[in-house]
Formats: sequence, structure tokens, C-alpha cells
Amino acid sequence: MSDLRDLLTRPSGLGTSAARFGRPGAAELSADAGYADRPWGDGTAPPLYVPVLEREDALLAAAVDERLVAWARECGFEEPERFLGGLFGRLAVLTHVDTDDVDQLLIAAKLNAAWWAADDLYADDTEMGAVPAELPPRLALAMAAMDPVAPAAEFTEDLEGRIASDPVLVGLRSGIAHLASRSTATVVQRVCYSTFAMFVSWGAYAAWRHTGNYPPAWQYLATRQHDTFYTSMTLIDAVGGYELPAPLYYDPRVRQLLTAAGTASVVVNDLVSVEKDAADEKPVCNMVLQIAADRGCSIAEATARTVELHNQLVRDFEAGHRALLAVPSPELHRFLKGTKAWMGGGFEWHTTHPRYR
Repeated sequence: MSDLRDLLTRPSGLGTSAARFGRPGAAELSADAGYADRPWGDGTAPPLYVPVLEREDALLAAAVDERLVAWARECGFEEPERFLGGLFGRLAVLTHVDTDDVDQLLIAAKLNAAWWAADDLYADDTEMGAVPAELPPRLALAMAAMDPVAPAAEFTEDLEGRIASDPVLVGLRSGIAHLASRSTATVVQRVCYSTFAMFVSWGAYAAWRHTGNYPPAWQYLATRQHDTFYTSMTLIDAVGGYELPAPLYYDPRVRQLLTAAGTASVVVNDLVSVEKDAADEKPVCNMVLQIAADRGCSIAEATARTVELHNQLVRDFEAGHRALLAVPSPELHRFLKGTKAWMGGGFEWHTTHPRYR
């Protein structure tokens, strides 16, 4: 596999439906168009360089969120309307712009809601029950819920009973089941294993919080890059109703672009979460906080450096996207265009969400 140009000169498999788009034109795919410097927060920090927002549809988001609340109630979450104040239907609509099918958008809405529930209830928020020392065994059960282990007589019965008693585990299993019903086994495993890599990073954060030995910024960032919105972005083709073939998805150049996009998007999360993260009884790791601790500088100075890092990651994605425009794969172009849209939608969601104000 020496060159992406050698791969897949025409659509195949589940992605065949993408052929109706033909090969997207240069104007549609231009990596130079559709980015802007955007103010955020109270406007005192430097602007963030992000793709422009491609879709805001309040009615569609409300339809997805209505279905999501009913699903959360079925999973056993108490006060699902309050829990789903996360507006994950709106997140799906903002970030997955190549479909308006509610069932397809629910793939992203359900899994993002379940991931956020695990993050809040297991990993991050001590007021909601997160206990750093209990996180690793909780995540081990989460993996078993998402990717069922082989049957093992009465031991499986005990496992299933435990999963059924925890809304987070029910939600993760149900979200994966919805994905499996509308995509392929390859994509399901891709999503599972990107989630499990994310869980490893959560374990590192828990150890740092439990011991009080917080990492330097470089170590935090290395860990954070396996816990980013890359995991959410693995759903781009599944939600869109096609599949980016594995040889392209896992090509190092494509993976590097997706890693840059996912990291840039999660840096936005860190930037808007500084006050919330610092206020926790056991402060959450955050790029701004780690830079400030490393350098003995102010939060404002650490924020400016974090913005600079974000903007470089977005420009790296922009340049890499441009370099891959000549590759004759409609699925690849659609996926990278979807990645760009995800970054723009993710910025909009984070900077307008009550959670981060």
C-alpha cells in the first residue's frame, strides 16, 4: 500500500451508494474555503480557527432529542430530560451534515450520550458519583457491554445481571446495537476499539487524580490524543449511510488527519471547560491547567498557548485534506468533508451549550 492513489478507484461495498455523488469537484472540496477565525467565550481570548458551521436545524435537532429522551428512559436513566440537557440530538445535527434521517442521526446521538454519561458518572464528575479508584473496573464492564465476551455459563448470567442494572452500561450496549443494525461489523469494531483506547486514557487521568501527581502538559497531551472526538468521528460514514474502507481509514496519512481533527475538537472542550474542571473536588486534567502549572503562568497566558495549539492542528488538517484531494475515492472525500463539518459543528455546540457557560 505505497500510495493512496492505488486504492479503490471506484466505490464498493456499503459505500457504493456514494457513487451517485461522482467525484466531488474541486470547488466543493477545496480545503482553502470554509474556515474562519471565530471569537468564543467572553471574547477576551484569541479567536479559534475553525471550519464554518454547515448546518443548524432546530426542528431536526428537536426531533432527534425527543427520540433520545425516550431511549434514555428505556435505558433506566432517572430524569432523562435533565440528563439529556446535553442536547446530543443537536450535536448530531450540527456535526453530521450529510443526512437528515433521524434514525441515522440517532447512531451518533445515542453513542455520544452514552459516552458522555460514562465520562460524567464514572470518570469526571465527583458530585455525580465518579470515583477515580473505581474507574478501571467500571470501564472493564463497559467494554464487555459494548463488545460481548464469549458465553461462560453461570458467569455470563452474573455479568448480564450487572450490565442490566446500570443505565450507563445499558446505554452503551443499546447504542452499539443501533449502530450494528445500520452499519457493518467492521465499523462496529472500529468504534468499539477506538472507545477502548479512549478508556485507557481515562484510566491514566484517574491515576493522576487519585494520587495527586498531575502530569506535565506534554504527557497529558500525549494521553489526550487517544481520548478525543476522534471516537465520535469514527461514526461519520455510518451516520452518512456508507463505509470508508479499512485500507483507507487506517492509512497513516488519513489517520493522522483524523487524529489532528479529533484533538483540535477536544482542545475546544478543554478551553471551554477550564472553570468547571478546576472547580471539581479532584480537579480534572485540562490542557490549559496543565500548561499553567508547568510554566507558572496565568490562565490567560495558558489559554492563549492552547488556542495557538488548536489553530495549528486545524491548519494541519486543512493542509493534509488539500493533499488528499487527488485520491480517486468518493468515500474518502465524503469522509474528510464530513470530518471538517464535524469540527465546525463541534465548535458551535461547545461554544453555545449551557454546560460550558
